[in-house]
Amino acid sequence: MAALRSVLHGRLVQALPFTFGSQRFASSFKAADLDIKLNTACKPKPDPSTLLFGKQFSDHMLTINWSEKGGWEAPRIVPFQNLSLHPASSALHYSTELFEGMKAFRGVDNHIRLFRPMLNMERMHRSADRSCLPLFDKGELLECIRKLVEVDQEWVPYSQDASLYIRPTFIGTEPSLGVSRSSEALIFVIVGPVGPYFTTGSFNPVSLLADPAFVRAWKGGVGAYKMGGNYGPTIAVQNEAVKRGCQQVLWLYGEQEEITEVGTMNLFIYWTNEKGERELVTPPLDGIILPGVTRQSLLDLARSWDEFKVTERTMTIKELLGALDAGRVLEVFGAGTACVVCPVGSLLYRGQTYQIPTMQNGPDLAKRFHKDLTDIQVSAHINTSQHVTATKSCIWQTCMLAPPSGRKRQLSLNTK
Repeated sequence: MAALRSVLHGRLVQALPFTFGSQRFASSFKAADLDIKLNTACKPKPDPSTLLFGKQFSDHMLTINWSEKGGWEAPRIVPFQNLSLHPASSALHYSTELFEGMKAFRGVDNHIRLFRPMLNMERMHRSADRSCLPLFDKGELLECIRKLVEVDQEWVPYSQDASLYIRPTFIGTEPSLGVSRSSEALIFVIVGPVGPYFTTGSFNPVSLLADPAFVRAWKGGVGAYKMGGNYGPTIAVQNEAVKRGCQQVLWLYGEQEEITEVGTMNLFIYWTNEKGERELVTPPLDGIILPGVTRQSLLDLARSWDEFKVTERTMTIKELLGALDAGRVLEVFGAGTACVVCPVGSLLYRGQTYQIPTMQNGPDLAKRFHKDLTDIQVSAHINTSQHVTATKSCIWQTCMLAPPSGRKRQLSLNTK
């Protein structure tokens, strides 16, 4: 079991040729030192059926300050409030900033579960290392987040169609100008209930613009890290896609116009390959692609089914269009924490629109992925006595955490 867990973990974690600061800041804050100040003016909870993505926030937030002189301060849960930053803070000028995206789900058994959260902590830790921000104990941060969700547990929607989005953020706050490692930093975590990411709905197809004039990331850059600087510059390209009648961007890279990501999602192509085999293909973790938790989960599920070939490899736009012309493409879809699974219906490339038969084919595979992931996220049939649990022949990292005491509803918060 330990060996299998190691293999699955290795598929997600991209090995770097070197570390940027693993020897820095060996100490960490401790969840046991958490100070909690409860909000005395809590807001009413919204109707889950009215939720949009990222527009509403809970009553509390987590903050953890660090300075080179004093190290990590005790973590605090405080009433949700604005931040107070010096105008010269490094995050505001040099994008010394990173974030994560994860979700908590209310299960059919009324338990609240976080979906594979340690994978987010590991990715956040790698992003902090690359940003020259202070390192921290991943387990301690996860426990602080768990406590925040416990405090705001009534903000986890009582709905299978909504969830609590969790946004850990890490910024440099040194109050001075100059491009250098920040001597002050802040981790903060905010949470809020969310509905579908796309306004078209949770399972309607999107149209893509593929224009080689625009590049999201490149070899040797930071495309594999979840930094704000990877997202802000894409807004103008997203607006250009809308002007051309598309909803999202298919990012291409290099002279061969390699397919990389779609919008802010990882991309999957399900087709019949040139050997006549059914195959699921997704671009490899080569430094350009963000190692998504949902991406890894779909790969783990597909490999556990053992019903078709699963491949991580480079694919060019020319290869995809050739397969479309030959009628070999069955489904194309994106995957990510925010959207879960999102089908693709068409592609605009060099002035020509190509129809993708995703919806004509069900889409059977995309719907199956969506159902199986959702079942895991809200399932009451999990053996939570195990730290690693086999579910549907796949391994999902699970640990049982104690339920909060003194509440009318006794909820346990599982991480899996």
